[in-house]
Amino acid sequence: MNKATDSRQDAPATDRSGEDRRQRKARQTREALAEAAIDLILEHGLAAVTVEAIAERADVTRRTFSRHFGGKEAAALDFTRADGDRINAALRTRPADEPPLAAYQAAVREWLADPEGPGMHRRPQRPALLALVDTEPALFAAYERVRVDAQDESVRIIADRLGTDPARDQRPAVVVGAAAGVLTAALRSWARGGHENGTDDADLAAHVERAYAVLTGEAALAAPHIATGK
Repeated sequence: MNKATDSRQDAPATDRSGEDRRQRKARQTREALAEAAIDLILEHGLAAVTVEAIAERADVTRRTFSRHFGGKEAAALDFTRADGDRINAALRTRPADEPPLAAYQAAVREWLADPEGPGMHRRPQRPALLALVDTEPALFAAYERVRVDAQDESVRIIADRLGTDPARDQRPAVVVGAAAGVLTAALRSWARGGHENGTDDADLAAHVERAYAVLTGEAALAAPHIATGK
């Protein structure tokens, strides 16, 4: 047997997503832990749930939990991190000549409509968990950390599109702050509206579109007053 054949045999097998067996196992374990965290928190309340209980529900050790998450709040909100990653991935592929605000809104539309990577609005219990963010300080803090990390990445993407330094040019941060802020407000108000099953895709898409229309409408109304200082 030659070296090329040996090398092929030693290389980990990968699936169509590019994952090898170890990566796929790690992802599945992370997803199982996140699901267990959501289930237990909605069943018993955040305060009553322990990391040990989440690990037991997912049939892994406490040490395995710690390899994936820093706490139960991070595990329960892992879907928000994944959704932020998907939006940023879509933002990177937008046409270079598209205005940044339009590019971000288009990336959000793509995320909402993506059948291959369903967001929280298409997955049971996510809206119900998101609604708890308003009433649980620890969940709110974890949610804010995820949100800030996603927006920081969005700022870097927009800055690259504009060919500018975000430390000196305010435009990327301002655009992302406005666009991501509107999305956050829309998602949370939608979740508070009682969409526990997370199945009303058209309703959420329309809800988000209306929120962005408010942003652009208010900006248009404010422009003459800003220009004249009145």
